Amino acid sequence: MKLKICILWVVAFGISIGYNKLQSRDTPNRYAFFTPAEIWKDDLGNHINAHGGGILYHEGKYYWFGEHKSERSNAALVGVTCYSSSDLYTWENEGIALPVSDDPESPIVKGSTIERPKVIYNAKTGKFVMYFHLELQGKGYEAAHVAVAVGDRITGPYKLVKNGRVNAGKWPMNMTEEQRDSPVKSTDFEKWWTPQWMAAIKDGLFVRRDFEGGQMSRDMTLFVDDDNKAYHIYSSEDNLTLHIAELKDDYLDYTGRYIRVEPGGHNEAPAIFKNEGRYFMITSGCTGWDPNAARLLTAGHIMGPWTLHPNPCRGDDAELTFHSQSTFILPVQGKRNAFIFMADRWRPQNPIDGRYVWLPVLFENGLPLLTWFDKWDLSIFEQINADFPSPGR
Repeated sequence: MKLKICILWVVAFGISIGYNKLQSRDTPNRYAFFTPAEIWKDDLGNHINAHGGGILYHEGKYYWFGEHKSERSNAALVGVTCYSSSDLYTWENEGIALPVSDDPESPIVKGSTIERPKVIYNAKTGKFVMYFHLELQGKGYEAAHVAVAVGDRITGPYKLVKNGRVNAGKWPMNMTEEQRDSPVKSTDFEKWWTPQWMAAIKDGLFVRRDFEGGQMSRDMTLFVDDDNKAYHIYSSEDNLTLHIAELKDDYLDYTGRYIRVEPGGHNEAPAIFKNEGRYFMITSGCTGWDPNAARLLTAGHIMGPWTLHPNPCRGDDAELTFHSQSTFILPVQGKRNAFIFMADRWRPQNPIDGRYVWLPVLFENGLPLLTWFDKWDLSIFEQINADFPSPGR
């Protein structure tokens, strides 16, 4: 009953602000609210082209980095875009932060695959560091590389400094000696997806397979903790297991400390945040461009253990995450317990028309709750008090 009342109040609140908040008439592209899955124009009058993106807040402004999509291709034909905003509603096009290369020998040559770029700032070095999932041109998804680029200015240009697999020759911290030493190999299985094969996956079959060359890295995000330690969270082991890897102090490489999360769980699209001393991660299943039900994981420490919870979405189309897929969770500056769930509604037949689904993160019994709003604004975080008893584990 408590949940039903909460959701009814939230829906009513969303409808009321839709009527009470009017878009500014100063320019046709100034906004005063969010309208999930609708066309969202930048200051130049174009639909924002920053798919699979993430946001960095720096010196009073938000900077949104994402994939530049074309009308007929998801390949990287332009590069990584950057937009800036002081209020999160209205965005200024800052141009191409990381351009693709015309050099056919470059890993980021035009036509390669650049996905889910994220940028963090290193206060010690004064550098802006970008990570993204990279697939080499003409190689499908077999490379499974992470790429690292660095810039002196937040808007770029960024320069590619390295790419490759992750933590070659390093074992996960939560993989036992018995699992590391197991003689079971991929070639022992004629078929995938059998109970025996899945048990072997959970036991580290693909970790051992990729040990020497490094672990696969596909859908990914970055997270900087309160102590300025940074982490790379990525889908690995052929998208069957998430990894969380600690970065060195300059954020350019790995310390070798990493863990496996939900082995065999088939998670991708990780989005992570921290609140009230706990870590929350929302992911999706792996169904290509088609949406599926979100997953929620929580932990008392970034390096685990992580606990799986039911789908945090409620209401119509909750089983499809409102026809979208997670990409980032944004802390709203100056507001306590205020986070925005950022997701993409993919349009593979016309990628440039992909839409953005931004929703407020609400809480019930200390766990994130996502529900649909046709329109909403940041005042929702002042109207609804977060409910924060410690979540069960």
